[in-house]
Amino acid sequence: MSPQSLNNSLNSDSLLRNNVFLIVDDDPVFTQVMSRSLTRRGYTTVVAESAEAALPLIEEHQPSLASLDLKMEGDTGLNLLPRLLELVPDCKVVILTGYSSIATAVEAIKLGAVNYLPKPADTDEILAALKQTDANPEQEIAEKPMSVNRLTWEHIQKVLTENDGNISATARQLGMHRRTLQRKLQKRPVRE
Repeated sequence: MSPQSLNNSLNSDSLLRNNVFLIVDDDPVFTQVMSRSLTRRGYTTVVAESAEAALPLIEEHQPSLASLDLKMEGDTGLNLLPRLLELVPDCKVVILTGYSSIATAVEAIKLGAVNYLPKPADTDEILAALKQTDANPEQEIAEKPMSVNRLTWEHIQKVLTENDGNISATARQLGMHRRTLQRKLQKRPVRE
């Protein structure tokens, strides 16, 4: 699907009240590029660098579409998501992250996101993710299982989610020192 037809398809969607697209991300280069690209496609963009800064913008602009970064200073995109949907229940939201895990993807969908994308993602991918709200039974299945390192990363993320992001409780449950866990969490996730 071409960028223009994807854009027309989203804009003609009866669920869109307006063309306001909220971008919440602490990466200023990403937000600038994304904002410029969306503006060229006819969207009005509203940008916030944190979940806290996004709340008044959500109330004021009532966005129809949004992309939220998962991991930011202060509150996470997962914490912002229910508040956003409480204020604008029909807003379509995609979660973007450089720290993807199965646990956070499941939580994002449970909380109301229509999709979840690993970074880097460009404007076309984000708009396509917002458009694709139906499940795809033809989704490609990986040929080989996850590596041991990736399984470890996924398990740590699952336990961290179960402990509501509490590092100390997660470290105790995993039987490791808190600082060791913090070092592991600061690294990028292991590739498949």
